[in-house]
Amino acid sequence: MKIKPFRGIRPPKALAKQVSSRPYDVLNSAEAREEAAGNEMSLYHIIKPEINFEVGTDEHDERVYKAAREQFDLFREKGWLVQDAEEKYYVYAQTMDGRTQYGLVVAAWVEDYMEGRIKKHELTRRDKEEDRMKHVRVNNANVEPVFFAYPHHEELDGIVARVCQGVPEYDFVSDLDGFGHTLWVISDEKDIARITELVAEMPAMYIADGHHRSAAAALVGNEKKLQNPNHQGDEEYNYFLAVCFPDDQLHIMDYNRVVKDLNGMTEAQFLEALKDDFDVEEMGADIYRPEALHVFALYMGGLWYKLTAKAGRYDDNDPIGVLDVTISSNLILDKLLGIKDLRSDKRIDFVGGIRGLGELKNRVDSGEMKMALALYPVTMKQLIDIADTGNIMPPKTTWFEPKLRSGLVIHELV
Repeated sequence: MKIKPFRGIRPPKALAKQVSSRPYDVLNSAEAREEAAGNEMSLYHIIKPEINFEVGTDEHDERVYKAAREQFDLFREKGWLVQDAEEKYYVYAQTMDGRTQYGLVVAAWVEDYMEGRIKKHELTRRDKEEDRMKHVRVNNANVEPVFFAYPHHEELDGIVARVCQGVPEYDFVSDLDGFGHTLWVISDEKDIARITELVAEMPAMYIADGHHRSAAAALVGNEKKLQNPNHQGDEEYNYFLAVCFPDDQLHIMDYNRVVKDLNGMTEAQFLEALKDDFDVEEMGADIYRPEALHVFALYMGGLWYKLTAKAGRYDDNDPIGVLDVTISSNLILDKLLGIKDLRSDKRIDFVGGIRGLGELKNRVDSGEMKMALALYPVTMKQLIDIADTGNIMPPKTTWFEPKLRSGLVIHELV
C-alpha cells in the first residue's frame, strides 16, 4: 500500500465546527438546506450546492456543480478554508456513545484502487460515480474523505496513540447528534516517514464506507494521468483523500428491513411458512434484538418473534452464503414474499441501525409497513473475508457509525 502526506486545506481552529458537516449522501437537499440555514460557512454550500438555488433545483444541474467550485473558491478567499504550508498526516478521532475510534488521514494512491489493493465489498452505480466525479473535477479536489479499514498494527496504532496525547487542533461535539470530533496534526518528520513505511508493508486496505466516492476519486485521478502527456507519477492527482481506521476499533451496526405486505398471506400463514426454515418463538410486545448470527427478530401485529435459522439452511464455508442478509433474502424475502431484487423492489425499505429498533416498530404500527425484520450486524471479519475473496456483499448490508465529518481536511489535486 502506498500513501503520502499532503498539504491539507482545512478550517482555522475556531471555525472547524461551523464549517464541517455530515457527508453529502446521508441527507437530502431539504435537510441540508435546513442544517445550513443561517450559516454561510457550512460545507453544505460546497457539497450540497443545490441549497444555493431555488427549492426544487436538480442537484445534478450543471449550474449546481459550477456553484460548488464558486463556493469552494469563496471559502478560501474568505479564509474559512486555509491550506497548510507543508505536507502532513492527520489523526481524526470520532466518539459515539463513549466509544472512540482513531483514524489516519492520508492521501491514498490511485493505483492501489485501480489494481485491487484497496478492496471493495459493494457494487457501485455508474450514475452515482459520475455525479461524484463531476464534483471532484470541478473542484479539482477531494472535498470529502473516504472511510478505509486496515488490519490493526501494533506499531502504527502506537504512533497514533502517542500523537493523540498531544494538544488537538480541533475538538468539538456536534450539536446534531452529540458525536465528538477531534483532529491532531502530525508534523514530526520521523513519524511521517515511519507511518509511510509501515503502511507500505500492508498488502491491502478495505473500503468500509464510501464506495462511490472511492471510485470517483480514483477514476478522476486516472483520467488526469491519461490526459497528461508529461505524467511523472508523483503528481497530487495520483492520490485521493482517505481516513484509515484499524479494524479492531470499528463498529458495524445492523441494517434492517421493513416490508409493505405479506405477499397475500395472513400473519398466521406467514408464521407457519417460516417454520420450514426457522425455529419461531414468540417474544412478546417488548422490543427484541437478535443476539447472535443466524438469529433474526421479526415484528408484526404488535408482537416480536425470534427466528433462528435451522442447520443446513446456510453454508458457513461460503463467505456470502453465511451472511444473515443472504439467509433472510433467500429464505424470507424471496421464497415467501416474492422480493427478488432488493435494489429495485418498491415493497421493501431499509432502516440503518442508528435509528434503533423502535423505528421498525413505529413504521409497522403506523400501518405504513406490514412487518419488520431486524438482523444481527455483519462483523469486520466477514467484511474482510468477502473483500479478500473478491466477492460482493448483497445490497444494504453494512451500516458504519459514526459517519466521517466532511470539511475537517480537504485534498487538492494540484
